[in-house]
Amino acid sequence: MAKLGNNLLAAAAMVVSSEALAMGVKAGLDPKVMLDIINAGSGRNSATQDKFPRAILPRTFDFGFTTGLSYKDVGLCVDEAEAMGVPMVAGAAVRQMLAITNAKFGPTSDFTSIARVVEEWAGVEIKS
Repeated sequence: MAKLGNNLLAAAAMVVSSEALAMGVKAGLDPKVMLDIINAGSGRNSATQDKFPRAILPRTFDFGFTTGLSYKDVGLCVDEAEAMGVPMVAGAAVRQMLAITNAKFGPTSDFTSIARVVEEWAGVEIKS
C-alpha cells in the first residue's frame, strides 16, 4: 500500500506541476525562474525538484520510469482504495492523465511525457 501511495503521489506531482508550469510559461514566465520560486516555497515536490530540471526542460523525457508502469501502479492504487471505500477523486484524474499519455506516446514512453500532453493542450513548450 505504501508503494502504491508513493507512486500515486509521484504521478500526481507530475500532472499538477505540468499544469502549473504550462500556465506560467503561457503567461510569459521563464520556466527555470518559476521552478526556482516553486522550489524555494511550499509547492516544491519531486517533479519540480528533479524531473523538470533533468528530463523536461532539456526535452529528453527520460527520467527512467515508463508511462505504462506508472499507469498500472496508479490504477492499482485507485482500485485498491475504492475496494476499501476510500474515495480517490484526484487519484482517478491522475489515472486518466496517464491513460491519455499512454495512448498518445505509448507505454514505453517516460512518464515525464505527461508534460507533453499538458503542453499540447496549453499550446506552449516548457523548455530551458
